[in-house]
Amino acid sequence: GAVSGQNSWNQSGYRGPCPPSGVHHYFFKLYALDKILNLDSTAKKNDVLNAMKNHVLETSELMGTYIKKK
Repeated sequence: GAVSGQNSWNQSGYRGPCPPSGVHHYFFKLYALDKILNLDSTAKKNDVLNAMKNHVLETSELMGTYIKKK
C-alpha cells in the first residue's frame, strides 16, 4: 500500500548515496502520523510536508555519512 514520490532526480523511488567526492551527510527522517496521506507518485517533498501538517505524532532522524572511495 505504499507510494513512492518524486526524488531529487525527479524520478520515483530511492537511489542510494553517490557523492562526487569527499564525505557527505545523508538525513533520513521518520514520521509517525495519525492518518494515511492521500498522495500519488507525482508528490514532491513539499507536497508530503504540507499533507502531514497537524498530523505528526512523533518524529525520529538518522544522519549517516558516506565517503566515496577512489
